[in-house]
Amino acid sequence: MSNQVVPTKGNLLATKKSLELARTGFELLDRKRNILIREMMALIDRANAIQEKIDKTYEEAYAALQVANITLGICGELSKAVPVDSGLNVAYRSVMGVEIPMVSLEKMPVSTVPFGLYSTNTMLDRAYLKFVDVKELTAELAEVENSVYRLADSIKKTQKRANALKNIMIPRFETTAKFISDALEEKDREEFSRLKVIKAQKNA
Repeated sequence: MSNQVVPTKGNLLATKKSLELARTGFELLDRKRNILIREMMALIDRANAIQEKIDKTYEEAYAALQVANITLGICGELSKAVPVDSGLNVAYRSVMGVEIPMVSLEKMPVSTVPFGLYSTNTMLDRAYLKFVDVKELTAELAEVENSVYRLADSIKKTQKRANALKNIMIPRFETTAKFISDALEEKDREEFSRLKVIKAQKNA
């Protein structure tokens, strides 16, 4: 690049400005990357905690369902009374330009059980409520895991741009600026020598 640039003061100023912008851009990208990494690591910790809750709640739900199946018979018919949930909503928030999902699930009243109390028992109720908890935790986990994926993708792109500035653009501008500066200094020296020769000839 430096060999293709005409060594003028105007080009030197333009190159130094580009160099300054590239350095500023790298600093901003590096800062953005660090913020996104912190956000992602916090979400990973949260995802692990939610997964542990889901595993424990599933275990409790299936244990309660097993007891209900033993005491009531297989609860397949009763399960048909559970309505399809359509209360899932997704919105988005921005973290350093990355769209992060916010998943919300309309909570049903704890007292609401979709099957008759006469033909069931507390173990089936417990199993149902535990599975409701699992559903809510799963929606929360989906939000967190999708956020982690989006942040990781953005971190990768940000790192790529930062590396391009650090390893390609900034060294290129530095080389060009040095080339122009050296060429201008050489030109000044030549001009100074030429003027000294002219002056000497006039004084001779």
